[in-house]
Amino acid sequence: MNKKWEICKKNNKYIKEVSEKYDISESLATILYNRDIKIEDIPIFLNPTRDDFYDPLLMPDMEKATARLIEAIKNKEKILIYGDYDVDGITSISVLKKFLKGRGLDAGIYLPNRLNEGYGLNADAVKKINDDGYNLIITVDCGISAIQEVELANSLGMQVIITDHHEPLEELPKAYAVVDTKRKDNKYPFRELAGVGVVFKLIQAISKELGLNDKEYLKYLDLVCIGTISDIVPLVSENRVIAKLGLKLVNQTSNIGLYELIKSIGYAEINVYSVSFGIAPRINACGRMGHEQEALQLLLTEDIEEAKKITKNLNKYNLERQEIEHKIYDDAIEEIEKNNLEAKNSIILGSDKWHHGVIGIVASKITEKYYRPTILVNFEDDIGKGSGRSISNFDLHEALVATSSDLIQYGGHAMAIGLTVEKSKFDLFKEEFEEYAAKKNIKSVVPTITIDEEITKKQINLEFLEEIKKLEPFGEKNKEPVFIYKNLKINSIRTLSEGKHIKLVLKDENLNLESIGFNLGYLADDYLIGDRIDVVGYLTLNEYNGRSKIQINIIDIKKSV
Repeated sequence: MNKKWEICKKNNKYIKEVSEKYDISESLATILYNRDIKIEDIPIFLNPTRDDFYDPLLMPDMEKATARLIEAIKNKEKILIYGDYDVDGITSISVLKKFLKGRGLDAGIYLPNRLNEGYGLNADAVKKINDDGYNLIITVDCGISAIQEVELANSLGMQVIITDHHEPLEELPKAYAVVDTKRKDNKYPFRELAGVGVVFKLIQAISKELGLNDKEYLKYLDLVCIGTISDIVPLVSENRVIAKLGLKLVNQTSNIGLYELIKSIGYAEINVYSVSFGIAPRINACGRMGHEQEALQLLLTEDIEEAKKITKNLNKYNLERQEIEHKIYDDAIEEIEKNNLEAKNSIILGSDKWHHGVIGIVASKITEKYYRPTILVNFEDDIGKGSGRSISNFDLHEALVATSSDLIQYGGHAMAIGLTVEKSKFDLFKEEFEEYAAKKNIKSVVPTITIDEEITKKQINLEFLEEIKKLEPFGEKNKEPVFIYKNLKINSIRTLSEGKHIKLVLKDENLNLESIGFNLGYLADDYLIGDRIDVVGYLTLNEYNGRSKIQINIIDIKKSV
């Protein structure tokens, strides 16, 4: 698939001022400008400290929530934490549960089952919580849209404190307190915390009100960091402080379960990559496969033998998830190619053989492969539950609003949605969605690679790589820098892993530069030794057998003009 290359425009005034003021290279200053980092915020961005957290009491209703929980702690009330089954939700529950236990309050937990109950508060759960004698519910990573469920809890004599980070509806639930920086009346300086980030601010506020040592809330930054990175929130501002400080703590974590999980995965270094592709999938696999309680217990246990046993199970569930995912992906690709669905403006497929907990991952991969908005639906009896992923310039949630007459319910945002549809209306929904997508001229949209800067051989050195490392941790809104290197001569070219990847040695005068293109093996037939090419990719350090070499991880290749 052809991709558009777009080099960011330079602001020479910004670059010169930042380079001189902070004694950094113009290349690093260029990248900071591309990330929209204000000049006065650069010291905090490059070197965040624990002093860079905002005042938690600036959050809406935080003062009320803090006072109510301090009262519950003093009176040893029977309270319950209600969470979510993904990594953000699991870490949110773990942090709040452990913190309250440290204050002498052993809170109960309710973790809904993804396959039977779905996301968020539900009426049956609220009734059960009431029957079990709880008088206060604290939601974490959910609750902002639970208007009816909160009303039910109120009618049963329970109070509800909501802590969430999702977009609210026009009407807020009538809870005792609603702590969410996405509220319209929010005055907190940063709106993009993960659910566990909001919980972190809650325990920070309680700690300060109780006069506790800062370490009483800072010691949970390992779990807060894991949840924040896993939820793919922007790693800027306070999220960057959480991630940068938290990763240091993850590497020396005192959480027995997290330690055992990290040890079992075997990464040499714990960074954003190992959290996103090692830790998060294993915790998420529990929720996807219906075993969410084990993921939670792993982070709560103080028993090393139990931690080892649960870790073994998590790795098993993750393998099962991968097998199911591969089978669904193969089924979907077969149907797409058989019916030439890639020629359409959207890809919508349904089956009664697919696993509801996994179809979202597959939808994401199909979207990436064909660059079309994709929705996959799993049918059980006459009802289908689906997950969708989108492309840039196409608002998936807006599309569902326009075609919602055929749906039972739906939710989500521009890039990812969930929906429920009757089987009898599925074909009609597909037709209406395709008509809507056709009007948006999706076929003319091509993926764009945003390039930070053109580089030359003078930047191929360890000093420049060390400077790039100052930008870590990379993530949403702080992507790893992408460079273009032009007019390189191909010295050698071959494929790896049965044609899946491409390996090249590229020459620029006296410089031989190794490069690898993961999943770009199909390009090997388009180029010959001696060809001149431009490459776009990341600069990395390849360490093998005690040797260190700078290489380019290639994103795309074009012949030089």
